[in-house]
Amino acid sequence: MKTLLDILDQRNLSALFQPIMDIHSGDFIAFEGLIRGPADSTLHSPANLFGAAKQQGLELEIEMLSRQIVLESFAAQNLPGKLFLNVSPETLMNPNFKNGQTLAYLEKLGIDPKKVIIEITENQPTYDFEAMRSALLHYRSMGFQIAIDDLGEGFSSLRLWSELRPEFIKIDMHFVQGANADPLKQQFLRSIQSIALSSGTQVIAEGIETDAEFKVVRDIGIACGQGYFIARPNRTPPLNPPAEVGRLINANYCVEQPYNNPRSATVETILCYVEPVQPDTEIEKIFTSFTGNASLRSIPVVKNGRPVGLINRYELVDSFSKPFRRELLGKKPCKGMMNAAPLLVEKSTPIHELSGFLSESEIRHFSDGFIITEQGRYLGIGTGQDLLREITKSQIETARYANPLTLLPGNVPINEHIEHLLQSGKSFAVCYGDLDNFKPYNDVYGYRKGDELIQFTGKLLSDVCDPAHDFIGHIGGDDFILVLQSQDWELRCNRALSCFARTSLGLLNAEHRYTGGYMTEDRQGRIIHHPLPTLSIGAAWVTPELFRSHYEIAEVATAAKKMAKKKPGNSLFVEQRRLCQQEAEAANHA
Repeated sequence: MKTLLDILDQRNLSALFQPIMDIHSGDFIAFEGLIRGPADSTLHSPANLFGAAKQQGLELEIEMLSRQIVLESFAAQNLPGKLFLNVSPETLMNPNFKNGQTLAYLEKLGIDPKKVIIEITENQPTYDFEAMRSALLHYRSMGFQIAIDDLGEGFSSLRLWSELRPEFIKIDMHFVQGANADPLKQQFLRSIQSIALSSGTQVIAEGIETDAEFKVVRDIGIACGQGYFIARPNRTPPLNPPAEVGRLINANYCVEQPYNNPRSATVETILCYVEPVQPDTEIEKIFTSFTGNASLRSIPVVKNGRPVGLINRYELVDSFSKPFRRELLGKKPCKGMMNAAPLLVEKSTPIHELSGFLSESEIRHFSDGFIITEQGRYLGIGTGQDLLREITKSQIETARYANPLTLLPGNVPINEHIEHLLQSGKSFAVCYGDLDNFKPYNDVYGYRKGDELIQFTGKLLSDVCDPAHDFIGHIGGDDFILVLQSQDWELRCNRALSCFARTSLGLLNAEHRYTGGYMTEDRQGRIIHHPLPTLSIGAAWVTPELFRSHYEIAEVATAAKKMAKKKPGNSLFVEQRRLCQQEAEAANHA
């Protein structure tokens, strides 16, 4: 039986690699290096291996050997992309750990540190945050990137995320597995994705094992995935995803986006005033109110103007139907029968936000109704039935003006949204996206593939938008309008361009990718070479005091788009001239 000392002496460890995939393009962007002990030993399992190392005080030695074995195998196979290298906090802060060892070994193997991501694996609490932070910043200064593993499972990963702003966050597989059947897990994934967008972090969903889990992760917009469904760990890992995964990547480019225009309803539109009662109101009086009004389903309980509970008609009536219950409870205060944790909703909450919340919460919030407030004070109640009615109206209105190919809002909602922002005095960027060389692509590949390219572009542009601040519309054809209020709007545009350059090649055959275009015959019979499709974005920053209507904004955006199309390749042009001119005029009048 091999001992740890034998393993160290003989370097008897082996490296496995599990791909990490860009979910939108299907590319394997990195590989996580994993370690296994001797196959014929109880120490084959990493849990047993590192557990034994901890017991015998050999953690540092085993981890450093593991690191060397992984790096050697990665270099020997010349794997593409980046390497996620597991590092424990204990090793980082071990007084016997020698700084620079990893960097020196990389130089020996000819691996660029920029290809290596230090993945912090946490299996016990981290108390010395400052020491750990300093160690990781030291790694970053040498060119390494940082990833935090098992977000949601570890002891301090959220704090580390906040303080370190890592390039990658891995969501613990607990929140991924079964997410397709668990609304709470889906909400967790959405929340992490939202935070990641604002912090510049890429999210990796670990433990994807089924097509249903993959679809949830994909549709939420998470950047990367890892798990058995994509590829199992292997000594010689695959370099491309299986066909089943590829089909799911390309299966659904259509985008469903709730349109939030000036006419979009808020919760206030379904408010119904119901006379509230005090917590000490006798239950008999509540019962009388219900029996006197057959349509009344709930009665709010309010104290000092603020809601403290909700009484459900059917629960009270059912209770009173039992022998002697009315006699026993009739004179008691109603606070004993109320739901003391009703759903409270501010009147300004958009209908679609409330709908999303209710679909993932307890069914009683839908059946009982909810209390509508203004700055926490009671206004009235809303019912699930009224909510459904309003949602249906909204969906009919949205569908009426949506582009049928991408399901994105069309011209009318785009113009209304811009006018709404102008009237509200909010500044924003308007970005006009247009595909270059689309007609030749459509001619060569056919209209079905042309439609697919347009849907692909709509999905890509939607992915760079923050739903809380940004809006995307589809004018028609291959033209899109983005109305961005995110502060990093220019960075988002550039991200869309780089993503298009990297991922649109998947819609082309190998020959055209190799030659950089294709030959077609024009109307005069001449054979002409056409370059591959690219994306141009013309942008302008809009301040309401400088523009009077969406017509003026459309002119500026169109001019910016024309300038962008004059630049070769995937390009962004930001219109500065009109803004500078108008600012100068405003200064002269001041």
